[in-house]
Amino acid sequence: MPFPRYYEDMRGTFIARRAEQYLEQRKRDGEPFALWVSFMEPHSPYDFPVEDRNRFDPADFPPPRLGTEDAPQIPAIFEDLTDAEKRGIIASYYTSVGFLDHNLGVVLKKLSELGMDRDTLLVYTSDHGYLLGQHGRFEKHCGYDPALRVPLLMRWPGRIKPGVVRDFTEHVDVSATITDMLEAESLPVSHGHTLRPYLEGRQVSSPRDHIFSEYLETEQAYIRTERHKFVYCSGQRLDWYKPEHPVARRWRRLYDLKKDPDELHDVAAQHPDLVRRFESLPLERFRKTHPDASSEPERLAPEDALDFYVRSRDT
Repeated sequence: MPFPRYYEDMRGTFIARRAEQYLEQRKRDGEPFALWVSFMEPHSPYDFPVEDRNRFDPADFPPPRLGTEDAPQIPAIFEDLTDAEKRGIIASYYTSVGFLDHNLGVVLKKLSELGMDRDTLLVYTSDHGYLLGQHGRFEKHCGYDPALRVPLLMRWPGRIKPGVVRDFTEHVDVSATITDMLEAESLPVSHGHTLRPYLEGRQVSSPRDHIFSEYLETEQAYIRTERHKFVYCSGQRLDWYKPEHPVARRWRRLYDLKKDPDELHDVAAQHPDLVRRFESLPLERFRKTHPDASSEPERLAPEDALDFYVRSRDT
């Protein structure tokens, strides 16, 4: 269902227009600027205006197939959804994306009209991906690829060469890249790698061979390589997406993405050596970067040390 507002009254419209006003002010005063325009769409509940209510036909969005291992871990809140409801959810998500695209266009058009697009570094990204029926889920609180993957686009005419980067990058690389491209002072703490060589069409000396991510309200950590996905969980789940019968113990999952790109078959039991290797990677990252690393108790087993770091720190 649409949000009960017309386009003129939507929050996204308001944000886009405030961005236009800000750019007009910077054009007048000629000062350097940094502008962060943060739209909520297409975040749940997938807002879009009344005018867009017929933009997509739910019949065109069949839900993804489920794997044999999915049923026990489907969050209880999604178990009773009908096929029609699933199609409607997916269609509403894409409608919300369409509304986001429109408002991004409003901001970019204003940048161009003011003649500021040629000397402005533009970065577009999001904070997470989203599952639209994969594994029976309509959420992001997990480590499947649709939740982990995010867009990252950068534009600076004359400075950034058009191209596609297929190496791994992480969100922590964005700030390091911005300061490097602007030849500004580095941030006091930086865990990322500058992506400037990619943007200038050069090779990176040490490309990432894996990415690390985490979601603390489910007490999970993730490692993604070209071939494998590893998921570690302490067994706790503190969000709204618990399955009917949650696993009340520590667990690990391993997926062979070459043979199983949809992450439907856990092969952790068949590859204990890989599990041990992948378990060491998030622990190494935590110990290098976590603000509580100095408080890690001594002589913990690797699993207990991981549990120390992945616990939710919400107050």
